[in-house]
Amino acid sequence: MLAGPPAVAQDRLPPAPYAYQQLADPTQEAQAKRLMEELRCLVCQGQSIADSDAPLAGDMRHEVRSKIAAGESPEAIRNWLVARYGNWVDYDPPFDAATALLWFGPLLFLALGGWLAFGRFHRGEDADAAGEDAA
Repeated sequence: MLAGPPAVAQDRLPPAPYAYQQLADPTQEAQAKRLMEELRCLVCQGQSIADSDAPLAGDMRHEVRSKIAAGESPEAIRNWLVARYGNWVDYDPPFDAATALLWFGPLLFLALGGWLAFGRFHRGEDADAAGEDAA
């Protein structure tokens, strides 16, 4: 009961200035937009921060635009956000021990599915051959 009011109160704060306002320089805005489309919303998880309406995504858009306006490179901003929120914020996480399953997991499941399917069909052929021999 006590945890509810602070969580609700945070949504009542006004959005950060650059959450919904574009930068005046079109080149800087294009850089910011490109970077925002490559960063995952931590609340929505399936959307980029450019597409999300979550307050946290608005704060992240503000940070990206503010840092671009200050002259920081998109790669430096990405590194700062990854250091702050972890590799999960990046749609293209680097390959390391923590993300190895992300990279190889689909291949492992595909190989396992192929192995199971092959075994299932192979057993079916053996049963058919045994049935023909008995007849």
